[in-house]
Amino acid sequence: MTNVLITGGAGFIGCNYAARLLTAGHTVTLLDDLSRKGAAANLRWLQAHERAAARLRFIASDVRDAAAVQAAAAGQAAIFHLAAQVAVTTSVREPRADFEVNALGSFNVLEAARHHGLKPLVLYASTNKVYGGMETVEVLEGELRYAYAALPEGLPETQALDFHSPYGCSKGAGDQYTRDYARIYDLPTVVFRQSCIYGLRQFGVEDQGWLAHFVIAASKRQPINIYGNGKQVRDMLWIDDLLDAYDCALADPARVKGRVFNIGGGPRFTLSIWKDVEPLLTRLAGRALQVQYGGWRPGDQPIYVSDIRKAAHELRWSPKVAPQEGVERLWKWVNANLALFE
Repeated sequence: MTNVLITGGAGFIGCNYAARLLTAGHTVTLLDDLSRKGAAANLRWLQAHERAAARLRFIASDVRDAAAVQAAAAGQAAIFHLAAQVAVTTSVREPRADFEVNALGSFNVLEAARHHGLKPLVLYASTNKVYGGMETVEVLEGELRYAYAALPEGLPETQALDFHSPYGCSKGAGDQYTRDYARIYDLPTVVFRQSCIYGLRQFGVEDQGWLAHFVIAASKRQPINIYGNGKQVRDMLWIDDLLDAYDCALADPARVKGRVFNIGGGPRFTLSIWKDVEPLLTRLAGRALQVQYGGWRPGDQPIYVSDIRKAAHELRWSPKVAPQEGVERLWKWVNANLALFE
């Protein structure tokens, strides 16, 4: 069995992966400052896991604390670096804090791995925002959704990077540092440029985790704000499908060393932000939803769809849960746990 460190381990993705690793018999260390909405509830849920007593360790700290990260990394065979400031809007308001968490925090993780001695796997959770606004990619506007004019499989990893917004810059810095530490220091690092991830235990808010936020708001009969015209398209990836990709990296670090992968739902699993989602949620709620429209937000891409063929070929991985099924699962979980969202 393996010792695994997860930064941001009480977050949505981190707690789900920790639970999977515990079930598989691994020993898991979480490093989290519990600042995110829902993190404390996720930690309590994890600590109630049947294998948590012997195999789960929690460190209340922050990736900006280099000494704490160094200590947490000791003895770990793998580090899944998920801790981040995740909202573009927050990065615009507070660019220094965004830089310190995302860029400096990622540097601290990589330095801890470099001085570790055993060269642990480092998986960096990057973002499609490193591609920026993609102004050179032709986009068509249809009646209900946007589409790429000439990219039927979505945007590949060869698309030029364009770090738009402080968030894009800070996450992009971590993305490129992670890639380069494989080249310069021979560390087994891998970058996953993740698209829209959604699933159980996601405490989505308007600025991040938009689909979960819509489900929560609809369940609580609260209004939903739509920015732009609602035709924006995203590829959607159910949490367990993402974790399958994480497992691929954990199983064979040498295979992923120095690689960059787009990880998302791909062209098969897409939703337009409101034109597709509204009828889904209306059917599940059994009533009309409260909606109000606002202007476009800075850096909001009309469409982002990942080309995931590289991951399919090299990791032998593919997503399985279609958005319609995933939204129903999420709806049932939120409505069974409404007390968590008070």
